[in-house]
Amino acid sequence: MNALDHDPGIEAFRSRRPREECGIFGVYNHEEAAKLTYFGLYALQHRGQESAGIVVSDGCRVTAHKDMGLVPDIFNERILEQLSGHMALGHVRYSTTGSSLVANAQPFTVKHCGHSLAIAHNGNLVNARDLRNRLESKGSIFQTTMDSEIVLHLLARSLKRGLEQAVLDMAVKVEGAYSMVLMTEEAMIAIRDRNGFRPLCLGRLDSGYVVASETCALDLVEAEYIRDIEPGEVLIMDKGGLRSLSLPEGGRRSQCIFELIYFARPDSNVFGENVYGFRKRQGRLLAEEFPVEADFVMPFPDSGSYAAIGYAQASGMPLEMGMIRNHYVGRTFIQPSQSMRDFGVKVKLNPVRELLKGKRVLIIEDSIIRGTTARTRIKTLRNVGAREIHMLVSCPPHCCPCPYGIDFSTRGELIAARKTVEEIRAFAGLDSLGYLSMDNLTRATSIPREELCFACFDGNYPVPVMEELSKFSLE
Repeated sequence: MNALDHDPGIEAFRSRRPREECGIFGVYNHEEAAKLTYFGLYALQHRGQESAGIVVSDGCRVTAHKDMGLVPDIFNERILEQLSGHMALGHVRYSTTGSSLVANAQPFTVKHCGHSLAIAHNGNLVNARDLRNRLESKGSIFQTTMDSEIVLHLLARSLKRGLEQAVLDMAVKVEGAYSMVLMTEEAMIAIRDRNGFRPLCLGRLDSGYVVASETCALDLVEAEYIRDIEPGEVLIMDKGGLRSLSLPEGGRRSQCIFELIYFARPDSNVFGENVYGFRKRQGRLLAEEFPVEADFVMPFPDSGSYAAIGYAQASGMPLEMGMIRNHYVGRTFIQPSQSMRDFGVKVKLNPVRELLKGKRVLIIEDSIIRGTTARTRIKTLRNVGAREIHMLVSCPPHCCPCPYGIDFSTRGELIAARKTVEEIRAFAGLDSLGYLSMDNLTRATSIPREELCFACFDGNYPVPVMEELSKFSLE
């Protein structure tokens, strides 16, 4: 961390939306594995914009390239030509554990007893600190601050028993959320934790296989979706084909509802649910629960767009785009001063003054996390003359931190943990505010309620956050 991390102007510039997690894309047995992985990561760029990397194997040698930034900034035709091999593993990252440094970019690759082992991980290990302390006390030397590196250290301690057994030994020691893919010179292994917090799916492409965090990445490379990797499954791809192992029983299926609400691309199917359809149903149920009188309904693109469509169709209210998104905003190295602290919000969205002036506006949002972004945007709408501003949120209030890989890790960051709905309404400067009820949120999905994680809404954590692992030995 450098001095800029504490600059108040820069801190105000940073988005107060939830930050994306990570995206994984792997290809086994295809002559253009690296190029396919590049396009797969492009499709998953929404899941992480800090860093990206690709590691490849030709069966004997493992080669890697990774850096900070976006996928098209890191890779070009020349670099991809150098990444030759029939097997490739890629990753886009937003850090939830570990600093935003190139050393922490994934896939993370190590050499052990003459063999290479790479990992790409989406999720967060809740017992990472305890495991790291215990491993270091046994002599392990860490190169990064990522929890993902812990997995490789645990694997190395059991590799003498064979890779498959080492994976099983590792999986009973780590706790929390982990959809991950491991790669050696000859094999690729996809693993999903027993709760299934984060998505991971399997596809077929020609005579090879593809694994990805979301189905939209399969679509881009024209891979055929086969199925999801099951919670608690270890799927091995090698010269013998596909074979599946199961982790020991434990916990319950707890798939993250926020993947459907916010993280996943609307053209993906996640946990067997079509994201676009789910978000439209959220809007339809909002219309049932909150019949607001307004001149039109609008989203803040792109967060509430699909729920807004559902609300408009169910209510008969016109749908308008009162805020226009600048699609050409990329990374900027010119940071705003304190006097320009709202620049980071304004540069992305601009109001249509003639549409908004004198109107009663209903905004559909997918979430309010910290509240500062909503407050700035409402102020903008007031300044251009909107007469009334109402907001409906397509999920319940976020009042509890997420330890499983989403970047709101403390209660202090969450406005709903400190304020009532009425206090949030007043803080944001709204005429009215409503949140979709938990019952209607579960009605929006076909997934059984008991198979979803709602911890960020109700505080019922499927995996204990306390780091208690005295039940096993590292040996």
